[in-house]
Amino acid sequence: MQVSAQQLAQILSGSVEGNPEVMINRPSKIEEGGEGSISFLANPKYEQYAYTTTASALLVQTDFQPKQDLPKGLTLIRVADVYASIAFLLEKFGEQQAAAREDMSATITKTATGAAIHESAKVSEGVSVGPYSVIEAGASIGEGSRIYAQVYIGAKAKVGKNVTLYPGVRIMHECVIGDNCVLHPNVVIGGDGFGFSPQEDGSYKKVPQIGHVIIEDDVEIGANTTIDRATMGATIIRKGAKLDNLIQVAHNCEVGQNTVLASQVGIAGSTKIGANCQIGGQVGFSGHITIADGTKIQAQSGVPSSIKEPNKAFFGSPIMDYKAFIRSFGVFKKLPELYKKVYQIEKQIQDK
Repeated sequence: MQVSAQQLAQILSGSVEGNPEVMINRPSKIEEGGEGSISFLANPKYEQYAYTTTASALLVQTDFQPKQDLPKGLTLIRVADVYASIAFLLEKFGEQQAAAREDMSATITKTATGAAIHESAKVSEGVSVGPYSVIEAGASIGEGSRIYAQVYIGAKAKVGKNVTLYPGVRIMHECVIGDNCVLHPNVVIGGDGFGFSPQEDGSYKKVPQIGHVIIEDDVEIGANTTIDRATMGATIIRKGAKLDNLIQVAHNCEVGQNTVLASQVGIAGSTKIGANCQIGGQVGFSGHITIADGTKIQAQSGVPSSIKEPNKAFFGSPIMDYKAFIRSFGVFKKLPELYKKVYQIEKQIQDK
Protein backbone atom coordinates (compact mmCIF):
# COMPACT_ATOMS: atom_id res chain seq x y z
CA MET A 1 0.00 0.00 0.00
CA GLN A 2 1.45 3.34 -1.09
CA VAL A 3 -0.61 6.49 -0.85
CA SER A 4 0.01 10.24 -0.68
CA ALA A 5 -0.63 12.34 2.40
CA GLN A 6 -3.37 14.16 0.51
CA GLN A 7 -5.12 10.91 -0.36
CA LEU A 8 -4.88 9.75 3.25
CA ALA A 9 -6.30 13.03 4.48
CA GLN A 10 -9.26 12.67 2.13
CA ILE A 11 -9.88 9.11 3.30
CA LEU A 12 -9.73 10.21 6.95
CA SER A 13 -11.71 13.44 6.45
CA GLY A 14 -8.68 15.39 7.64
CA SER A 15 -6.53 18.25 6.45
CA VAL A 16 -2.89 18.40 5.37
CA GLU A 17 -0.28 20.74 6.77
CA GLY A 18 2.95 20.38 4.81
CA ASN A 19 3.72 18.43 1.65
CA PRO A 20 0.50 16.80 0.37
CA GLU A 21 2.43 14.70 -2.15
CA VAL A 22 4.69 12.89 0.31
CA MET A 23 4.20 9.13 -0.15
CA ILE A 24 3.29 6.82 2.73
CA ASN A 25 3.87 3.06 2.61
CA ARG A 26 3.57 1.92 6.24
CA PRO A 27 2.63 2.99 9.78
CA SER A 28 5.29 3.40 12.47
CA LYS A 29 5.70 4.15 16.17
CA ILE A 30 6.35 7.85 16.75
CA GLU A 31 9.70 7.19 18.44
CA GLU A 32 10.88 5.01 15.53
CA GLY A 33 9.46 6.65 12.41
CA GLY A 34 11.40 6.19 9.20
CA GLU A 35 11.11 7.64 5.71
CA GLY A 36 7.82 6.75 4.05
CA SER A 37 6.06 5.98 7.33
CA ILE A 38 3.12 7.63 9.05
CA SER A 39 2.97 7.84 12.83
CA PHE A 40 0.46 9.34 15.24
CA LEU A 41 0.25 11.48 18.36
CA ALA A 42 -2.79 10.76 20.50
CA ASN A 43 -1.32 10.64 24.01
CA PRO A 44 0.36 13.85 25.32
CA LYS A 45 2.87 11.60 27.09
CA TYR A 46 4.52 11.00 23.72
CA GLU A 47 4.54 14.59 22.46
CA GLN A 48 8.31 14.86 22.99
CA TYR A 49 8.79 12.42 20.11
CA ALA A 50 6.84 14.65 17.73
CA TYR A 51 9.82 17.01 17.69
CA THR A 52 12.36 14.30 16.81
CA THR A 53 10.39 11.77 14.76
CA THR A 54 11.77 10.70 11.39
CA ALA A 55 8.34 9.69 10.07
CA SER A 56 7.24 11.35 6.83
CA ALA A 57 3.78 12.16 8.18
CA LEU A 58 2.17 12.49 11.59
CA LEU A 59 -1.50 12.13 12.51
CA VAL A 60 -2.53 14.72 15.11
CA GLN A 61 -5.75 16.11 16.56
CA THR A 62 -7.32 19.02 14.70
CA ASP A 63 -6.44 21.45 17.52
CA PHE A 64 -2.85 20.27 18.08
CA GLN A 65 -0.46 23.20 18.63
CA PRO A 66 3.27 22.32 18.69
CA LYS A 67 5.29 23.77 21.56
CA GLN A 68 8.48 23.91 19.47
CA ASP A 69 9.66 23.45 15.90
CA LEU A 70 8.69 20.17 14.25
CA PRO A 71 11.23 18.24 12.15
CA LYS A 72 11.90 19.76 8.76
CA GLY A 73 9.81 18.08 6.07
CA LEU A 74 7.32 16.50 8.48
CA THR A 75 3.77 16.59 7.11
CA LEU A 76 0.90 16.82 9.57
CA ILE A 77 -2.49 15.27 8.90
CA ARG A 78 -5.04 16.83 11.26
CA VAL A 79 -8.05 14.67 12.11
CA ALA A 80 -10.93 14.80 14.57
CA ASP A 81 -10.09 11.45 16.21
CA VAL A 82 -6.49 10.20 16.03
CA TYR A 83 -7.23 6.79 17.61
CA ALA A 84 -10.06 6.04 15.18
CA SER A 85 -7.94 7.17 12.23
CA ILE A 86 -4.92 5.04 13.12
CA ALA A 87 -7.18 2.04 13.77
CA PHE A 88 -8.62 2.48 10.27
CA LEU A 89 -5.14 2.71 8.72
CA LEU A 90 -3.87 -0.34 10.62
CA GLU A 91 -6.86 -2.29 9.34
CA LYS A 92 -6.06 -1.34 5.74
CA PHE A 93 -2.34 -2.09 6.03
CA GLY A 94 -3.17 -5.36 7.81
CA GLU A 95 -5.49 -6.42 4.99
CA GLN A 96 -2.72 -5.71 2.49
CA GLN A 97 -0.21 -7.81 4.42
CA ALA A 98 -2.65 -10.70 4.72
CA ALA A 99 -3.42 -10.56 1.01
CA ALA A 100 0.28 -10.63 0.19
CA ARG A 101 0.78 -13.77 2.29
CA GLU A 102 -2.21 -15.48 0.69
CA ASP A 103 -0.96 -14.64 -2.82
CA MET A 104 2.19 -16.71 -2.35
CA SER A 105 2.30 -20.05 -4.14
CA ALA A 106 0.67 -22.85 -2.16
CA THR A 107 3.03 -25.61 -3.33
CA ILE A 108 3.94 -27.77 -0.33
CA THR A 109 6.59 -30.45 0.00
CA LYS A 110 5.78 -33.20 2.49
CA THR A 111 8.55 -35.15 4.18
CA ALA A 112 8.51 -38.81 5.11
CA THR A 113 7.50 -37.82 8.65
CA GLY A 114 4.49 -35.82 7.47
CA ALA A 115 6.08 -32.40 7.93
CA ALA A 116 4.86 -29.79 5.41
CA ILE A 117 7.48 -27.41 3.99
CA HIS A 118 6.55 -24.73 1.47
CA GLU A 119 8.70 -24.76 -1.69
CA SER A 120 9.79 -21.17 -1.11
CA ALA A 121 10.96 -21.82 2.47
CA LYS A 122 14.73 -21.97 2.98
CA VAL A 123 15.83 -24.81 5.21
CA SER A 124 19.62 -24.84 5.69
CA GLU A 125 22.03 -27.74 5.92
CA GLY A 126 21.83 -29.89 9.01
CA VAL A 127 18.32 -28.81 10.02
CA SER A 128 16.07 -31.55 11.39
CA VAL A 129 12.30 -31.19 11.05
CA GLY A 130 10.08 -33.35 13.23
CA PRO A 131 6.77 -35.07 12.39
CA TYR A 132 3.82 -32.90 11.36
CA SER A 133 5.67 -29.61 11.62
CA VAL A 134 4.74 -26.83 9.17
CA ILE A 135 7.08 -24.31 7.57
CA GLU A 136 5.22 -21.66 5.59
CA ALA A 137 6.08 -19.66 2.48
CA GLY A 138 9.21 -17.51 2.60
CA ALA A 139 10.32 -18.74 6.03
CA SER A 140 13.99 -19.45 6.62
CA ILE A 141 15.75 -21.81 9.07
CA GLY A 142 19.45 -21.44 9.91
CA GLU A 143 22.08 -24.19 9.96
CA GLY A 144 22.01 -26.75 12.74
CA SER A 145 18.58 -25.89 14.06
CA ARG A 146 16.35 -28.62 15.51
CA ILE A 147 12.61 -28.48 14.96
CA TYR A 148 10.66 -31.03 16.96
CA ALA A 149 7.18 -32.41 16.22
CA GLN A 150 4.16 -30.20 15.50
CA VAL A 151 6.05 -26.92 15.34
CA TYR A 152 4.54 -24.12 13.22
CA ILE A 153 6.72 -21.52 11.51
CA GLY A 154 4.73 -18.83 9.73
CA ALA A 155 5.22 -17.04 6.42
CA LYS A 156 8.45 -15.01 6.15
CA ALA A 157 9.49 -15.92 9.68
CA LYS A 158 13.24 -16.17 10.26
CA VAL A 159 14.85 -18.72 12.57
CA GLY A 160 18.60 -18.44 13.16
CA LYS A 161 21.39 -20.98 13.53
CA ASN A 162 21.50 -23.69 16.19
CA VAL A 163 17.99 -22.93 17.42
CA THR A 164 15.98 -25.57 19.27
CA LEU A 165 12.19 -25.48 18.90
CA TYR A 166 10.51 -28.04 21.14
CA PRO A 167 7.12 -29.66 20.30
CA GLY A 168 4.18 -27.34 19.81
CA VAL A 169 6.13 -24.10 19.41
CA ARG A 170 4.32 -21.52 17.26
CA ILE A 171 6.26 -18.78 15.48
CA MET A 172 3.84 -16.58 13.61
CA HIS A 173 4.40 -14.73 10.33
CA GLU A 174 7.38 -12.38 9.94
CA CYS A 175 8.75 -12.95 13.44
CA VAL A 176 12.51 -13.27 13.93
CA ILE A 177 14.38 -15.75 16.15
CA GLY A 178 18.13 -15.18 16.60
CA ASP A 179 20.94 -17.73 16.84
CA ASN A 180 21.34 -20.26 19.67
CA CYS A 181 17.86 -19.74 21.07
CA VAL A 182 15.83 -22.40 22.89
CA LEU A 183 12.02 -22.30 22.87
CA HIS A 184 10.32 -24.87 25.09
CA PRO A 185 7.01 -26.64 24.36
CA ASN A 186 4.00 -24.55 23.35
CA VAL A 187 5.73 -21.18 23.30
CA VAL A 188 3.83 -18.73 21.08
CA ILE A 189 5.78 -15.97 19.37
CA GLY A 190 3.80 -13.31 17.51
CA GLY A 191 0.19 -13.83 18.49
CA ASP A 192 -1.85 -10.66 18.13
CA GLY A 193 -1.38 -7.97 20.75
CA PHE A 194 -4.41 -7.20 22.94
CA GLY A 195 -5.67 -4.16 21.06
CA PHE A 196 -9.34 -3.18 21.02
CA SER A 197 -10.95 0.21 20.55
CA PRO A 198 -14.12 0.99 22.55
CA GLN A 199 -17.12 1.99 20.44
CA GLU A 200 -20.00 4.32 21.24
CA ASP A 201 -22.41 1.40 21.64
CA GLY A 202 -20.20 -0.20 24.30
CA SER A 203 -18.71 -2.84 22.00
CA TYR A 204 -15.05 -3.15 21.04
CA LYS A 205 -13.45 -3.07 17.62
CA LYS A 206 -10.21 -4.96 17.04
CA VAL A 207 -7.15 -2.84 16.28
CA PRO A 208 -5.05 -4.81 13.75
CA GLN A 209 -1.60 -5.79 15.00
CA ILE A 210 0.69 -5.47 11.99
CA GLY A 211 4.09 -5.45 13.69
CA HIS A 212 6.20 -8.48 14.60
CA VAL A 213 8.47 -9.94 17.31
CA ILE A 214 12.27 -9.99 17.42
CA ILE A 215 14.01 -12.53 19.66
CA GLU A 216 17.73 -11.80 19.68
CA ASP A 217 20.58 -14.35 20.07
CA ASP A 218 21.05 -16.68 23.07
CA VAL A 219 17.53 -16.29 24.46
CA GLU A 220 15.76 -19.15 26.25
CA ILE A 221 11.98 -19.13 26.68
CA GLY A 222 10.04 -21.50 28.94
CA ALA A 223 6.97 -23.59 28.18
CA ASN A 224 3.63 -21.88 27.44
CA THR A 225 5.10 -18.38 27.45
CA THR A 226 3.50 -15.96 24.98
CA ILE A 227 5.09 -12.92 23.36
CA ASP A 228 2.65 -10.75 21.41
CA ARG A 229 3.44 -9.10 18.09
CA ALA A 230 3.59 -5.31 18.07
CA THR A 231 0.73 -3.14 16.92
CA MET A 232 3.39 -1.58 14.71
CA GLY A 233 7.15 -1.94 14.90
CA ALA A 234 8.45 -4.78 17.05
CA THR A 235 8.17 -6.45 20.44
CA ILE A 236 11.80 -7.20 21.35
CA ILE A 237 13.52 -9.71 23.63
CA ARG A 238 17.18 -8.69 23.80
CA LYS A 239 20.24 -10.92 23.65
CA GLY A 240 20.78 -13.38 26.47
CA ALA A 241 17.43 -12.84 28.20
CA LYS A 242 15.93 -15.83 30.01
CA LEU A 243 12.17 -16.22 30.36
CA ASP A 244 10.54 -18.88 32.54
CA ASN A 245 7.27 -20.75 31.90
CA LEU A 246 3.85 -19.09 31.64
CA ILE A 247 4.97 -15.51 31.05
CA GLN A 248 2.94 -12.92 29.12
CA VAL A 249 4.81 -10.20 27.22
CA ALA A 250 2.38 -7.79 25.57
CA HIS A 251 2.68 -5.85 22.32
CA ASN A 252 5.53 -3.37 21.80
CA CYS A 253 7.31 -4.36 25.01
CA GLU A 254 11.07 -4.69 25.29
CA VAL A 255 12.97 -7.02 27.63
CA GLY A 256 16.61 -6.00 28.07
CA GLN A 257 19.81 -7.92 27.53
CA ASN A 258 20.51 -10.69 30.07
CA THR A 259 17.34 -9.93 32.01
CA VAL A 260 15.71 -12.86 33.82
CA LEU A 261 11.92 -13.21 34.26
CA ALA A 262 10.49 -15.91 36.56
CA SER A 263 7.23 -17.75 35.98
CA GLN A 264 3.89 -15.95 35.54
CA VAL A 265 5.32 -12.46 35.10
CA GLY A 266 2.87 -10.25 33.19
CA ILE A 267 4.06 -7.21 31.24
CA ALA A 268 1.48 -4.78 29.84
CA GLY A 269 1.90 -3.08 26.46
CA SER A 270 4.80 -0.77 25.54
CA THR A 271 6.72 -1.35 28.78
CA LYS A 272 10.52 -1.44 28.51
CA ILE A 273 12.52 -3.49 31.02
CA GLY A 274 16.23 -2.71 31.13
CA ALA A 275 19.30 -4.94 30.98
CA ASN A 276 20.42 -7.32 33.73
CA CYS A 277 17.16 -7.12 35.67
CA GLN A 278 15.94 -9.94 37.91
CA ILE A 279 12.16 -10.22 38.11
CA GLY A 280 10.47 -12.68 40.51
CA GLY A 281 7.44 -14.83 39.81
CA GLN A 282 4.00 -13.27 39.32
CA VAL A 283 5.29 -9.69 39.14
CA GLY A 284 2.86 -7.48 37.22
CA PHE A 285 3.92 -4.42 35.21
CA SER A 286 1.65 -1.57 34.11
CA GLY A 287 1.85 -0.44 30.50
CA HIS A 288 3.96 2.37 29.01
CA ILE A 289 6.56 2.42 31.78
CA THR A 290 10.37 2.03 31.80
CA ILE A 291 12.39 -0.09 34.24
CA ALA A 292 16.03 0.84 34.84
CA ASP A 293 18.95 -1.53 34.27
CA GLY A 294 19.81 -3.86 37.12
CA THR A 295 16.43 -3.61 38.84
CA LYS A 296 15.47 -6.48 41.17
CA ILE A 297 11.80 -7.08 42.00
CA GLN A 298 10.57 -9.63 44.53
CA ALA A 299 7.86 -12.16 43.61
CA GLN A 300 4.19 -11.08 43.51
CA SER A 301 5.02 -7.38 43.40
CA GLY A 302 3.04 -4.83 41.40
CA VAL A 303 4.84 -2.17 39.37
CA PRO A 304 2.53 0.76 38.49
CA SER A 305 5.11 3.34 37.37
CA SER A 306 8.60 3.73 35.93
CA ILE A 307 11.77 2.96 37.89
CA LYS A 308 14.46 5.44 36.87
CA GLU A 309 17.37 4.69 39.21
CA PRO A 310 19.36 1.56 38.26
CA ASN A 311 20.40 -1.34 40.49
CA LYS A 312 17.69 -0.96 43.12
CA ALA A 313 15.60 -3.71 44.75
CA PHE A 314 11.83 -3.52 45.32
CA PHE A 315 9.01 -5.47 46.96
CA GLY A 316 5.27 -5.06 47.51
CA SER A 317 2.14 -4.11 45.62
CA PRO A 318 2.52 -1.35 44.75
CA ILE A 319 6.29 -1.70 45.04
CA MET A 320 8.51 0.11 47.52
CA ASP A 321 12.18 -0.13 48.45
CA TYR A 322 12.94 -3.75 49.39
CA LYS A 323 14.46 -3.02 52.82
CA ALA A 324 11.73 -0.51 53.65
CA PHE A 325 9.11 -3.11 52.76
CA ILE A 326 10.70 -5.73 55.02
CA ARG A 327 10.79 -3.26 57.92
CA SER A 328 7.21 -2.20 57.25
CA PHE A 329 6.05 -5.78 57.08
CA GLY A 330 7.67 -6.43 60.45
CA VAL A 331 5.52 -3.63 61.89
CA PHE A 332 2.42 -4.84 60.04
CA LYS A 333 2.63 -8.24 61.73
CA LYS A 334 2.62 -6.51 65.12
CA LEU A 335 -0.40 -4.30 64.40
CA PRO A 336 -2.93 -6.40 66.41
CA GLU A 337 -0.65 -6.27 69.45
CA LEU A 338 0.05 -2.57 68.97
CA TYR A 339 -3.67 -1.85 68.58
CA LYS A 340 -4.40 -3.68 71.82
CA LYS A 341 -1.78 -1.62 73.67
CA VAL A 342 -3.10 1.66 72.21
CA TYR A 343 -6.67 0.68 73.19
CA GLN A 344 -5.56 -0.03 76.76
CA ILE A 345 -3.72 3.32 77.00
CA GLU A 346 -6.77 5.19 75.67
CA LYS A 347 -8.99 3.40 78.20
CA GLN A 348 -6.66 4.32 81.06
CA ILE A 349 -6.68 7.97 79.96
CA GLN A 350 -10.48 8.00 79.74
CA ASP A 351 -10.84 6.40 83.22
CA LYS A 352 -8.80 9.22 84.73
